[in-house]
Amino acid sequence: MEATVRNNVPALTALLTAVSLALVFGAVLGVVPEQSIPRAPDSVIAAIPHANAVISVVAIAVIGGAWRAIRRGNVARHRAGMLTGLALFVAFLGLYLYRVSLEGPTEFPGPGAVERFVYLPILAVHILLAIVCIPLLYYVLLLALSRPVSAIPRTNHRRVGRVAASLWLVSFTLGVVVYALLYVVY
Repeated sequence: MEATVRNNVPALTALLTAVSLALVFGAVLGVVPEQSIPRAPDSVIAAIPHANAVISVVAIAVIGGAWRAIRRGNVARHRAGMLTGLALFVAFLGLYLYRVSLEGPTEFPGPGAVERFVYLPILAVHILLAIVCIPLLYYVLLLALSRPVSAIPRTNHRRVGRVAASLWLVSFTLGVVVYALLYVVY
C-alpha cells in the first residue's frame, strides 16, 4: 500500500482534492437535503462558530509550533504537530460543513459598507486560501507518510510544505477575523 501511495502521490492528491472540494461545495450549495442530516439541538448548532474559532486559534499555535520544531530539527514534534493541525482542520471543516448544510451561510450583520469593503474581501481571501491549501496539504501529507523520514528531503515536501503552512496559517487567521466580524464586532 505504501509503495502504491509513494508512486502515485500526484494522482492521489488530485483524487482526494476533488472529493474534498465536492463535499465542501455540495454542503455550501445545499446539494445534500437538510432533511437527510440528523439535526443536533439548536444550542449545539449555535455553538459551532465559537468552537471553530477556538479550533482555529489552537491550530494556528500548533502549526506554528510544528514549523518551529522542524526548523530546530525535531522531526517527531513537527510530524505530531502537523498531524494535529490536520486533525484540527478536519474537525473545523466537519463542524462548519454540518452547520452550513443545516443553516446555510451566516449573513453579515454589520453595515453594508463594511460588508462590501472589509468583510467580503477578507472572506474571499480566506476561502481562496482554504481551497488552495487542500491539494497542497494532501500533497505534503502523502509525501511525508509514504516515505521514510530520511527520504523526505529528496522530495518536494519541504518546498511545498513551506507554502502550504504559510497559506494555511493565513487562512486560519483570516477565519478568526471573519468570526470576529460576524460574532464579536457586529
